[in-house]
Amino acid sequence: MSPPSERTTLGILFMLAFCAFAPVMDAMAKATPEVVPVSQILVYRFAIQVAILLPLAGFLGHSLRMSLRDVWLHLARAAALVAATGCFFTALRYMPIADAISIFFVEPFVLILMGAVFLAEPVGWRRLTACAVGFGGALLVIRPSFSDLGPVAFLPLVTAALFSIYMLMTRAMARRLHPLVLQGHTALAATLLILPPLLIFNGTGNLYFDPVWPEGRAVWTLLGVGVVATVSHLFLTYALRLAPAGTIAPLQYLEIVGATVIGYLAFGDFPTPLTWVGIAIIVASGLYVFERERRLELRAKPPAPPI
Repeated sequence: MSPPSERTTLGILFMLAFCAFAPVMDAMAKATPEVVPVSQILVYRFAIQVAILLPLAGFLGHSLRMSLRDVWLHLARAAALVAATGCFFTALRYMPIADAISIFFVEPFVLILMGAVFLAEPVGWRRLTACAVGFGGALLVIRPSFSDLGPVAFLPLVTAALFSIYMLMTRAMARRLHPLVLQGHTALAATLLILPPLLIFNGTGNLYFDPVWPEGRAVWTLLGVGVVATVSHLFLTYALRLAPAGTIAPLQYLEIVGATVIGYLAFGDFPTPLTWVGIAIIVASGLYVFERERRLELRAKPPAPPI
């Protein structure tokens, strides 16, 4: 077994790879022609994940059987993830990638508040203040987009709320299931949730659910969304397995850097000065929350026995 320091270093490298790859998936979704409905992009995103992860989990010897309780939990978790991803992909059609991702990064604050409300987790005034400041930063990013786009600018915020629900369910299920099995089954549930509307609305002209036959660029962007999403989330899974969450979590803000670079190179988008101020506030508040969580966790650990 590798020494702890080597495992942590490898985990950090996996996290950096995730931060580089994840915005590529968003760019693929944004580059998909608008004639392709968002629901069809979601099918490719999750179906390709199923095709890769479940065979891989089986090959590695993990059981793929589920209890009836797990079936319902996967469906609920998948519904939250599908709704979150659908809102985010819709936002990407109208917003710069960096702006949308920056607003989404209020998710740690939403998760803290939901944990306090639904799980009765203790939350002190310092973390509540950090959450309020972080939301203020998000409003600075949303404001110019709202003046141009209207309510669409709030979709990344809705994504953050839905993804927080997804994460709360993940906490409960991750203790019992291997990450590959968990992600594979949730992707399968998501695919099964999306396919019926596509079949029902096929040929109706519905903007959201009437599928089209992908041609040209759409073929490659749809395949890219699925493959890159799967690879990036594998990077994230193994980063969290190899390194402490407190070490990994702050690095996720580097995704904003990757999103800015890719957004500029692919679409000519670059954040405005006001947006940069909002991004800085969100990142600073988030880093404070992560550091506060780390300190509380260290305090809660019992002292090491004397040698």
